[in-house]
Amino acid sequence: MIEVINNGDEKNRLRKLAKIKERNVALDAELMRNVSAIIGDVRGRGDAALVEYTARFDGVTLRPDQLRVDAETLRTSAARVEGRVLEALREAIRRIRAFHEHERVDSWEIDGKRGVRLGQRVTPVERAGMYVPGGTASYPSSVVMNVVPAQVAGVERLVVVTPPETLARTPAVAAALVELGVKEIYQVGGAQAVAALAYGTQTIPRVDKITGPGNKYVAAAKKLVFGAVGIDSIAGPSEVVVLADDTARADFVAADLLAQAEHGEDASSVLITDSPALAAQVVAEVARQVATLPRRTIIERSLADYGAIFVMEDVDEACALVNELAPEHLEIIMRDEETAAARVRHAGAIFFGAHTPEAVGDYFAGPNHVLPTGGAARFSSALGVNDFLRRTSIIRYTSEELAETAPMIAALAHAEGLDAHARSALIRLEEDQRSAN
Repeated sequence: MIEVINNGDEKNRLRKLAKIKERNVALDAELMRNVSAIIGDVRGRGDAALVEYTARFDGVTLRPDQLRVDAETLRTSAARVEGRVLEALREAIRRIRAFHEHERVDSWEIDGKRGVRLGQRVTPVERAGMYVPGGTASYPSSVVMNVVPAQVAGVERLVVVTPPETLARTPAVAAALVELGVKEIYQVGGAQAVAALAYGTQTIPRVDKITGPGNKYVAAAKKLVFGAVGIDSIAGPSEVVVLADDTARADFVAADLLAQAEHGEDASSVLITDSPALAAQVVAEVARQVATLPRRTIIERSLADYGAIFVMEDVDEACALVNELAPEHLEIIMRDEETAAARVRHAGAIFFGAHTPEAVGDYFAGPNHVLPTGGAARFSSALGVNDFLRRTSIIRYTSEELAETAPMIAALAHAEGLDAHARSALIRLEEDQRSAN
């Protein structure tokens, strides 16, 4: 079910790595054309296009005045959530908000020579749009992870879009929105929802930034509207790497690999170890545990296609492979976890020790679970408060400072062939000289 690639088997190691890396979001030309047409139609016809696509793709007939979810419908759906789920949601929100409060940054200014002041003004975006997928990928935890950092940042208007019937099918999502105090929700999904958030319609307001997961049509739409609006990322399939030595319990490791694989057939679960014995034990544990899981078919396909156990020569080689994969989630279960972690340069989130499964980060620990996938941890980070903030540079010069620096500014401007730039600085010196005389 899950392939073991032993140390020294370079051919199969390269083959499997290539297979795993193929999971990066591939936006083919036909998909982009189709999504581009939907975006253009929504820009041109607004609500009428949204109503038409909702009927075509979701099988739900709505009037424009029914696009917005009314408060009573939201409360009715939320009221159906189980008590223990509601209690867990409230505690998760508290913990996640407490963590993100530490990400706050303040405006600042510094004093320079001759009365100059420089700094940054930090302000939130005014409007943020969150996409909440429907179907089996509709997770209340994702609602919390997207909404909380925006609220902590101080975003004034939060707009949620989600396919019709999501709230009716998933009361926990409705409960999360109620607990978070989100009131502006529209029952429209897919590329058309992204277009509405990016450009606005008669009913749905244009926003400044769009976050949240979705299918390939949503991902393609976010890619196409970027520039007209900010986005969080183009998220790919989820992934975990477990870095473990012979101190790790095989049943723990197997459980964590299976947990990741149940996300979908394109999820990737990888164990990297220097212990052949652990590798063999994990294979046996995976086979034993998967037999009891409801999503067994999905898990087995995921593990067969994108799962692997890489047996490496030593910890140095194991860490090098982690860096090559740059995983979304990295668990480290070893004698010396800190030393191993110091050798890891690329990972979205690191989970230390046998009692920190990746699931605690998905739901409860506090850090955001919206993480870079497909190797993007090499250059990007978890969703956070900073994603909803703007930094505006503040520059206050004086006549004394300009007199000192204008000739150098002009020299650089002339070097770039921008004579008017030079003149805009030098003309002020001429004016000051005339005033002095």
